[in-house]
Amino acid sequence: MNKLEREILDVLTADCRCPAEKVAVMVGEEKEQVESAIRAMEQRGTIVKYAALVNLDEEEDECVEALIEVKVTPQSGSGFDGIAEEIAQHDEVKTLYLMSGAYDFLVIVESKSIKGVSRFISECISTFDCVISTATHFILKKYKIEGAMTKKQPRGRLSIQP
Repeated sequence: MNKLEREILDVLTADCRCPAEKVAVMVGEEKEQVESAIRAMEQRGTIVKYAALVNLDEEEDECVEALIEVKVTPQSGSGFDGIAEEIAQHDEVKTLYLMSGAYDFLVIVESKSIKGVSRFISECISTFDCVISTATHFILKKYKIEGAMTKKQPRGRLSIQP
């Protein structure tokens, strides 16, 4: 990745709706060069998706998000990749990471209820022969998402209590 692409990504990461004309001004290049660089990054898979950052805590629709730690035995031939492909097929799975440390996968899921998350674990994750254990953590409240605060914070200094 070259310097121009990195600068473009910095702008788009902060605001993916920023038009190419504005990005060009911000990075000091011509609009056509910026558009070409963006197309190239999309084709290479560097830019995977443009998405809105949504704080579902502020919406009426209830949505439960959970982080599931999954410990597995790697499969012969495909290692962790085959397992990851199977887990990723499920609609509930929003994000899937291979991790270092005490567990192998971190699976981030969304469901309409805690029971839905429980059902996903018992009917999907736990049915894999390679799964050794799982640990589930429910997200109770979000303070910061992808670098953005969920609530506007008051400016100024914190009060000091004696």
